[in-house]
Amino acid sequence: MRCPFCHNEDTQVLDTRMSDEGDTIRRRRRCAKCDKRFTTYERVELALPAIVKKNGSRVEYSHDKLAGSIKLALRKRPVSSDSVDESIARIEEKLLSLGEKEIPSERVGELVMRELKRLDKVAYIRFASVYRSFADIESFETALKELK
Repeated sequence: MRCPFCHNEDTQVLDTRMSDEGDTIRRRRRCAKCDKRFTTYERVELALPAIVKKNGSRVEYSHDKLAGSIKLALRKRPVSSDSVDESIARIEEKLLSLGEKEIPSERVGELVMRELKRLDKVAYIRFASVYRSFADIESFETALKELK
């Protein structure tokens, strides 16, 4: 594994842990050259469904895009990265369990909102305001009432 800081290929595994579900392995590593530490994850790569966008176009599922969206909503919120990773894993597990080749982006958005609601109410509102394109204050108030 190449160090993300200095790109040295000589890294040492310090700690290996399996997730509670047993489908992901987390490894803490240390670079032999710059001595910085970083975490890597190993998981089985399965064929997730293609995402059908609102305009009808189809794109490949992207773990990084999903993680980026969730992390953006959770920016500066007191939520652990382990909790975020577990939420992403639950979303991906649900997508796999559907057994479909294609899934509408709206369905993925609803799964994300369900997880964000569980993780952090403020992040949920942030995501919902963009995802649902709140046009006015009434739409925003409706979303807040759903939380209560």
